Amino acid sequence: MDTAAAQLEDIKFLEEKLNSQTLPQDLYKKGKIYIERLVRLKSAQNYSQEYDSVSRYLDWITTLPWNKKSKDILSLDNAKKVLDFNHYGLQNIKDKVLEYISVLSLKTAKEEKVKAPAMLFLGLVGTGKTTMAYSIAEALGRQFGRIPMGGMGDALQLRGRSRAYPDAEPGQIMKTLKRAQTKNPVILLDEIDRITDEARADIMGVLVELLDPEQNSNFLDHFIDYPFDLSEVFFIATANNTKNIATAVLDRLETVEMPSYTDEEKISIAKSYLLPRALSSSGLTGGDLQFGDSVWEEIVRPLGFDAGMRTLDRTINSICRKKAKLKLEGQTTRIILSARNLKEYMPT
Repeated sequence: MDTAAAQLEDIKFLEEKLNSQTLPQDLYKKGKIYIERLVRLKSAQNYSQEYDSVSRYLDWITTLPWNKKSKDILSLDNAKKVLDFNHYGLQNIKDKVLEYISVLSLKTAKEEKVKAPAMLFLGLVGTGKTTMAYSIAEALGRQFGRIPMGGMGDALQLRGRSRAYPDAEPGQIMKTLKRAQTKNPVILLDEIDRITDEARADIMGVLVELLDPEQNSNFLDHFIDYPFDLSEVFFIATANNTKNIATAVLDRLETVEMPSYTDEEKISIAKSYLLPRALSSSGLTGGDLQFGDSVWEEIVRPLGFDAGMRTLDRTINSICRKKAKLKLEGQTTRIILSARNLKEYMPT
């Protein structure tokens, strides 16, 4: 096949790809213009570079979920079951999720569109902010995407870079939507208080647009260069404090405080949630390893201070892994942890 024929085959492939998707009419016309431009350039010296650029752009616009939505699970009983299974307490957040599902159910019955809420989970490390976001997605039956904001140093990481630049690519919002393949996922904006000082003003400006229900129905990524409707995305942001968050962003978020658990609550969570999960993930059963009541206080505060739920989870998993190693080495007797032998199994 000669060069001209090969180029025509390439162009035909792109055209078929464009025609196979349901796109907004204006965006479809834009794609057709790019293909017509390739036809004119097929004998030019820079055809290959132009083809790569158009091919990449068409790949993005034809794989974004412009009209694809997941069907929400609108059962309060299901939501209660999921949230209670995954989380101890935190009733204020659970109630807000149940309220949203109730509104969604009533509006859906009337075939009315519901704009998703935007929440800020505010609390110290280890209070369950990130895992609660996962649980909300599970309760609603929605896809989940996480965007780590900690250390983000350029608003273009969210907004995307114009295709006028050689290293152009879409921003994290479009990338997350492409992975989710639905236009109504739950998107976690994790640690919005930890973006860099240099980029804070610009990134906060993008966050205002993302979270404002009056603006986010026409969010413009510089690479895609066509408005995308984000009004059905359930945005959840997390932060340790509000010191570095712009007032305009806070105004667009429903702030929910995530209080630290007491030691007694942590012990209840460890017994009911963390230990069964750690035993299962380590290949053990309750018959292999038992935690005596006297050891829990030291496990909860291994260094003498409140280290958070994440550290507690790691400690329990480490103990279970040590028992798994002993079991594989032939030590099959049941271990009962007590104040006398706990140090042998605690992580060092």
